[in-house]
Amino acid sequence: MTLTAPTTHPPIPWTRVCALEDILPGTGVCALIHGQQVAVFRVGGRVYATGNRDPYTGANVLSRGLTGSYTVSGETRVKVASPLLKHAFDLESGLSLDDPSVSVPVYAARTEGGDVWTGSLA
Repeated sequence: MTLTAPTTHPPIPWTRVCALEDILPGTGVCALIHGQQVAVFRVGGRVYATGNRDPYTGANVLSRGLTGSYTVSGETRVKVASPLLKHAFDLESGLSLDDPSVSVPVYAARTEGGDVWTGSLA
């Protein structure tokens, strides 16, 4: 399977989400940014941000999902599985691993000065 990223939102301006230490490794948190729920994950020493809404159920739960890794074409990638029906999404592209026609939005995310920042939603 070849993964291609859906359109991402503009990464500027940046919005502070929380301190990096507020997110336990391998977990996520939910942030309300400009009225939108964003799931922010800390996995493998990096941070990722996606929409929090599970497109299969319509519930805002992805920040509570189980994170892990998978391999595609010899490359190790990271994913989150929804806590409801366990549908998995690639954290970099937002694509569903169960149905590539389904995806969640992805946002730029970074750490700076011990804080987690995400690109603001347009």
